[in-house]
Amino acid sequence: MSDETILVVEDDRSTRMAVVENLKFEGYQVLFAGDGQEGLEIAISKRPDLLVLDIMLPKLNGYEVCETLRKHGLMMPVIMLTAKGQEYDRVLGLEIGADDYITKPFSVRELMARVKASLRRERRLKSTDEPVEFGDCVVDLEKRVLCRGGEEVALTKTEFELLRYFVTHPGRVFSRQALLNAVWGFDYYGTDRTVDRFVTVLRKKIEADPTQPKHILTAHGAGYRFER
Repeated sequence: MSDETILVVEDDRSTRMAVVENLKFEGYQVLFAGDGQEGLEIAISKRPDLLVLDIMLPKLNGYEVCETLRKHGLMMPVIMLTAKGQEYDRVLGLEIGADDYITKPFSVRELMARVKASLRRERRLKSTDEPVEFGDCVVDLEKRVLCRGGEEVALTKTEFELLRYFVTHPGRVFSRQALLNAVWGFDYYGTDRTVDRFVTVLRKKIEADPTQPKHILTAHGAGYRFER
């Protein structure tokens, strides 16, 4: 029995139960929902390890669910399940943060293989504590140390957690609210300015020229992204 939990959000009952039963047979803990709103609420409250997410859902469609999760800073793998097979639909799903895409009708064996592959990648990401290098900086994730030019740079706990979140999700744009949720927690009553202040401090500690940053970049109108 695996300790990994998978959430299946699918409005067609027969498809939903077929996927649920096969995941249970593979040993996973399984949650399920029949509409997008319920699925979103379960994903935020239960934090499953992976989502199997239909696109054509009542209340909220799969695109909206996935986009909202990413805005909340929830980065679990999402496999989108849909009857649509056009390139535009696949590209849109991937652009808003989906990790994989499978078109109905699908082979259950193929879906199980994709689930296993996604979870394997996620385990590898979580288990690696190898130092991350960028510019003249090295972040030791295991020792929780930042060195720049060979010299250790002092960071507060929150500064390190924000830096860790950036360096382990390179290239992704995060809204200020998503960063607040991911680093400070859902119960923290901060504002966008909280994130801006911490980003300013981090830039002074890692950038050659904090006024012309090369690593923590502003995505105008959207938030921030990290580039190595």
